[in-house]
Amino acid sequence: MHRARRRFGQNFLHDRTIIQQMIVAISPRAGEFFLEIGPGQGALTRPLLDHGVQLTAIEIDRDLATGLRRYPAAQAGQLQVIEDDALTLPLAPLIDQADQTLRIVGNLPYNLSTPLLFHLTTPRAGIRDLHLLLQREVVDRMAAAPGSKTYGRLSVMLQARCQVEPLLDVPPGAFAPPPQVTSRFVRLIPHRERPLGDVDDDCLSRVVARAFGQRRKTLRNALRGLLDAAAIEAADINPAIRAEQVDLAGYGRLARILEHHDSAD
Repeated sequence: MHRARRRFGQNFLHDRTIIQQMIVAISPRAGEFFLEIGPGQGALTRPLLDHGVQLTAIEIDRDLATGLRRYPAAQAGQLQVIEDDALTLPLAPLIDQADQTLRIVGNLPYNLSTPLLFHLTTPRAGIRDLHLLLQREVVDRMAAAPGSKTYGRLSVMLQARCQVEPLLDVPPGAFAPPPQVTSRFVRLIPHRERPLGDVDDDCLSRVVARAFGQRRKTLRNALRGLLDAAAIEAADINPAIRAEQVDLAGYGRLARILEHHDSAD
């Protein structure tokens, strides 16, 4: 039996009722192309394959990857196993391989969830949806509204890219070994029309990171060296408010002003 490795953040899902609920939420159809991040011992892999999907699984653990390659579906060409780090996996070839769009599922390691979320939601097109199992607090931050304590950089950047739909909570006992936190299954649907239009991602990221990097400060002080008070006011935002009081559209306006300043320099 495979022993969970702490360095990979492994907690293996085993609760059959929870797994069935997740599969129902995913609603896989035969012939669809899926990418599974961290398949582990195959809790989601097997039922996905049973539904007839074409599945690429990326697993960093060599022993687990070897076990997945023994599946009959791997021998038949329905399952492709990649032994690698999901953070470095180029998504473009997988999107190109899919007949229509790629669907992504995964039980993300909690210690890498934020960088993985940014990586997996970077493509502008070609991904239909993502169904991910994460720490509940992370999903709370992803779905948070302006003005709340959990609203932050992750909220703004993901909501600029995707619709965030929390689905169901998963208790620690559904895993082996059980984590010390409750998990939450979430659906992300990339926007067909991005709410901020063609705003530059780098400019948005810089503004949001700076604003929430010092969230107790006013925007005037937090954005010093990036945008001055006049530029903030030009975005129809009061420089005396704090980062959590600015909505998604407001950050889009700030990013556009920063982009204009950059192009003028």
